[in-house]
Amino acid sequence: MGKKEVIPPLDFTSLVLPFYTKAMEALGEVGESNEVNLELACRLIDLLDLLAEKTRGNLKKEEEEFLNSITAQLKILYFKRSKGDED
Repeated sequence: MGKKEVIPPLDFTSLVLPFYTKAMEALGEVGESNEVNLELACRLIDLLDLLAEKTRGNLKKEEEEFLNSITAQLKILYFKRSKGDED
């Protein structure tokens, strides 16, 4: 018999993490390619901001904190990359 695939629970985090992961890739933080794509990173950050705006008042406290935290982290990395900082 083959291995049974484990599917993560369907929750708000499952919706947000792909955007976060793709933005981290675009910023050269994860993935095999360390190529930076600031335009894509900016677009994904904007999408997360839009999601935060459209869900304001409808998220659990933990969900809102998670979304705010990852968006802030991405904005800091984006700012560093756009200024040419590598640290």
